Amino acid sequence: LGKQDYKKTRPMLRATRLKAEAKKTALGVKEVALVLAAILVFLLAFYAFFYLNVSNEVDLDLDPDGN
Repeated sequence: LGKQDYKKTRPMLRATRLKAEAKKTALGVKEVALVLAAILVFLLAFYAFFYLNVSNEVDLDLDPDGN
């Protein structure tokens, strides 16, 4: 009674611990997707700002009423 039938060896314990640590620190698909989405939103905002800025300047330059 009270005796273990199976005892893990030291290398098995070490492998299990390393696997658990790798699982904790590994980047998941969700984190990668969130980072890529944030970068994409930033680039789109950057592009939209300059696109609107340049398009307004071109419209002012092509104004036929101005001299």
